[in-house]
Amino acid sequence: MIQPEHKKNVMLLFDLDGTLWDSSQEVADSWNIILQEQLPEIKVLTKEDIMSVMGKTMEEIAKTVLAGFTGEDARKAFKNCEVYEIEYITEHGALLFPDVRETLEHLRELGYDMAVVSNCQTGYINAFYQSMKMSDLFCDMEEWGNTKKTKAENIRLVMERNRYEKAIYIGDTEKDEASAKEAGIPFVHAAYGFGGAAAPDAVIRSIGELVKVAEEFK
Repeated sequence: MIQPEHKKNVMLLFDLDGTLWDSSQEVADSWNIILQEQLPEIKVLTKEDIMSVMGKTMEEIAKTVLAGFTGEDARKAFKNCEVYEIEYITEHGALLFPDVRETLEHLRELGYDMAVVSNCQTGYINAFYQSMKMSDLFCDMEEWGNTKKTKAENIRLVMERNRYEKAIYIGDTEKDEASAKEAGIPFVHAAYGFGGAAAPDAVIRSIGELVKVAEEFK
């Protein structure tokens, strides 16, 4: 465990997909294995299909992926996709963005507590932690699958659980931005990710720029 020099009074909260890594190809691969076996009439999913729905809740994603398919068979197939995805990503990992580990280690050494808050299913963040060997860098996490709450509510939940009045949310989409603002905290747009932002409090074009930006929020 990295020991911080001193603890900061601002917590850093991260989105996952499009902010820390890109798992769109691995998600597509794992889902296609299940869907082609259990729902063979559905089209083969591409990386681009998955990228287009990243950041949404699993209920929202199901409506897009299963468009035109209803009934118990479709519901079960999608649930099996969720489960197998976790196994697949835990084993195979995904594409970590450049300098993520080095930057997070530096932030931890500077005294920042960090957590991941995502609209993913239960187990997805742990799959990231385990496959990328990141669990030592984060003190907490929250997933839509655990709480069925909005991202804004989960942001506040993590802050309260860790006794922080101040936090920054780092994400790559307008939905992340809206969630941060709803939670009442600043939003840093990861412009290297999958989406845009309307009026972020700060913009980073690589994860390494976060060190300077975070130090400006006191």
